[in-house]
Amino acid sequence: MSKLPLDRILQSQGFGTRKYCRELIHGGEVEISGEVVTDSQTSLITDDLEFSVFDEPYRYREHVYIALNKPADIECSRKPSHHPSVFGLLPEQFSRRDVQPVGRLDHDTTGLLLLSDDGAFIHAQSSPKRHVPKVYVATTHEPVTPQLVAQLLGGVKLHDEPAPLAAVTCCMIAPNQIEIVLEQGKYHQVKRMLAAAGNHCTALRRTEIGQLKLATLNLREGEWCYLENKQIKLLKDGS
Repeated sequence: MSKLPLDRILQSQGFGTRKYCRELIHGGEVEISGEVVTDSQTSLITDDLEFSVFDEPYRYREHVYIALNKPADIECSRKPSHHPSVFGLLPEQFSRRDVQPVGRLDHDTTGLLLLSDDGAFIHAQSSPKRHVPKVYVATTHEPVTPQLVAQLLGGVKLHDEPAPLAAVTCCMIAPNQIEIVLEQGKYHQVKRMLAAAGNHCTALRRTEIGQLKLATLNLREGEWCYLENKQIKLLKDGS
């Protein structure tokens, strides 16, 4: 349990500099339990603290864990090269909190993307030693064959990789679609594996990370949500 002055609480939540947070408070823009608080040094217990800024409700979060249903033609970078940044889909306060993508999706890959300001969480989810399974649905240029599935399960050799890479599981779900589960998280891995197996990926969507399924989050493309403890546990239990 921690106790902090109100201006520091707002700063920690990404509302701006401490000076700006004091101005918000002194200007009567912050409410606690429905009451306006104008003393920036009011000390509050942060556990389960709820407050509002500009009449918008918030809950104090030591760290934020976010799931986003990423659309196509969005880059997972603060300084995108050719397409809009994923951070344009999120509130500005997340950038002030130094929220980062947990791994990246290519600009043309859609689906489940995690973001957080918790360095330990990002490292744990990104580390190849954790073997976090990720489920993708890939649309292929040529029809899927049993031979293609067998190749992906048996392992294909990629340039600059010392050993063949194999899918954990792989199955055909439509004439030109496969569902493939990977643990390695190599650069452009699904696309490169399909190319090495003699086919071509025309669309790619990530649907699951660990045991967290995009379908259960009810997010339309471009929408995001906070992950709560139960959902975060699905990520950890799935590794």
